[in-house]
Amino acid sequence: MHALNALRMEKNTQSEEQMEKKGELAEDLAPIADQGVEAEENSNNSAEEGLDPFKKLQDDLSEAKDKYVRLYAEFDNHRRRTSKEKLELIQNANEQLIIALLPVVDDFERAEKSSSDPANSGIEGFLLIKNKLWKVLDQYGVKVMETGAGSDFDPDFHEAITQVPSPDESMKGKIVDVVEKGYLLNDKVIRFAKVVIGN
Repeated sequence: MHALNALRMEKNTQSEEQMEKKGELAEDLAPIADQGVEAEENSNNSAEEGLDPFKKLQDDLSEAKDKYVRLYAEFDNHRRRTSKEKLELIQNANEQLIIALLPVVDDFERAEKSSSDPANSGIEGFLLIKNKLWKVLDQYGVKVMETGAGSDFDPDFHEAITQVPSPDESMKGKIVDVVEKGYLLNDKVIRFAKVVIGN
C-alpha cells in the first residue's frame, strides 16, 4: 500500500511539475505570442497605411489641380478685364477735351442760325471752321444724338429741364423741344440732350 501511495504521490508530483513547466512555458511563450499578434496587427496597419498614403496623394493631387484651375480662371478673367479697361481708356482718352469743345460747336450752330444772309462771306468762314471741327470730332468717334420733337423721352439719353402743356394728346410724355443737343463718344453718353417734355 505504501508503494501504491508512493507511486501516486510521485505521479502527482510529476504532474504538478509538468503543470509548472507548462505554466512556465506558457509564460515564456506569451511574449512571443504577443509579438506575433503585434506583428500581425502591424502588417495589417502597414497594409492600411500603404493604401492611405496613396489615397492621400491622390486627394492632394486633385486638390492641387482644382486650385490650379481656379487660379488660371481668375487670371484669365483678370487679363480680359484689364484688356477691356485699357481699350476703353484708349477710346475715351480725349473725353474731357471733347466735352470742353462741345460748347464751341453749340456757338457755331447758334451763329449759323442767327445769320440770315447766306451770301455773307463771314458766315462762309464760320461754316468752313465748323465743318473742319466736325470732321475732327467725327474722327474721334463723336456723334450727335438723334433727338427731335415727338421722340420718346429716355432718361438714359435725355435730361428734362422743364415740362410744358402738350399741344395735343399724342405729345404727352414725349419731347416737345430740344434745348441743347446730346452727344455720344464711342456710343457712350458724354452729354445728355436737354429737352422739354409735354405733360
